[in-house]
This record gives sequence, C-alpha cells and structure tokens, in this order.
Amino acid sequence: MKKIMLIASHPDDELLGSAGTLLFYKKKGYKIKIVFLSDGESSRNINKKKKDTLIKLRKTQAIKVSKICKFEEPIFAQFPDNRLDTIPMLTVVKFIETEIKKFKPSIIITHNENDLNIDHMLTFKAVVTATRPSTKTFVKSIYCFETPSSTENNFSKLKVSFNPNLYFDISNYITKKIKLLKIYKKEIKKYPHSRSLEGIKVLAKYRGTQIGVKYAEAFYLLRKL
Repeated sequence: MKKIMLIASHPDDELLGSAGTLLFYKKKGYKIKIVFLSDGESSRNINKKKKDTLIKLRKTQAIKVSKICKFEEPIFAQFPDNRLDTIPMLTVVKFIETEIKKFKPSIIITHNENDLNIDHMLTFKAVVTATRPSTKTFVKSIYCFETPSSTENNFSKLKVSFNPNLYFDISNYITKKIKLLKIYKKEIKKYPHSRSLEGIKVLAKYRGTQIGVKYAEAFYLLRKL
C-alpha cells in the first residue's frame, strides 16, 4: 500500500515540514494526498471580503502545489483558522477518519504535539485519536514533522523539545522545496525569521549535519506497526 496522507492545519505547513520527504516518497512511486483542516486565513483582523479573498487564494496555492508535485487532489475541511479549539473534537476526528478510510494510507504525516500553534496541537490530537490501532488497521506508521516558527517557539517549562528519531536526506530536493515555498509568498518572512527561505534552508542544513548529509528533514516516529 504505497500511499501517504499528510494531515496539516494550514496550507503551507505541508511544505515547511515535509516537502523534501514527500518528493522523496513520490519518486518511489507513492500516492500522496494532503488534508488541510483550517482555512489558514480567517483569524486575520480584516473585513470579510478581504478575508474570503485570502482564503480562496490560499486554497488555490495549495492546489497548485499538489498539481506541480503530482500529488492527489488535496482535501479542505475549511475549519476556522487558529480556532480549531472552537470545533468539537469529535467533529474533527470524524472528518479525518472519513478521509483515511477513503484513501487508505499506510503512512500518515502530521504535526508535532507540542507546537506553539493551537491548531497544530489539536491536529495532532485528532490524528492520533482517528488512527487508534485496531486488528485491521492499514495505517502502519505516523510521522510528526517540525514547523519553523511554531515547533521551536514553545518555551513552556513542560517537556516540549522536538527530539527527532527519523530523518530523510533531501539534498536532491531542497532546491525544489524552496521553489515550492515561494508559491505561498505571503507566508514567507524575511531573514532571520525561521520561516524565511534562508531560515528554512538553515534548518535543513542543520538536520543534515545530524546524519552526515547536506540537507535533511527530521521527524518524530510516533508509531510503527
């Protein structure tokens, strides 16, 4: 079952944390589908007309990314941005369960549980709930990715550090990752912000030094059956 489903809170998260890895798996013949839970824009303090325009733009950008990468058509739940906590968890879980049953992925990629962003944390929780192991489950592995400007910015006293135990060499894909990220141009910041193109490249280079390659993406392998 060569299928991967990436479940992200917002359009652009899929590239920030996993673009190179998704391209790596695509080259190996995997079918890849992205599921976005939030619209990514509705929390902005602007009028409804501008907000609707931005939501539509972000959706168009996400579709463009999947088309360029030859992924399956993405799914959009359109839950409110940065207010996933206002949606009953059961509603979110059932939405995810439905999409998993339709696509039947063997690998699911999603957010790190201790990200600062509330949507990221709740996406993780919903994914874990929706993929409870059973005797006939087809989800064999769950990878959690790091998101620049969210994963490293949680300075809570709790144990929240991201300690990856799974790496992918993306040296052959870093150029395309950076090019794809430019599609979400409004979400890219200026250096030295961690979500700048240079900052993202620096993180990939740092992860690469941990495994002896030029560039890498790091994950926490949450579960493998």
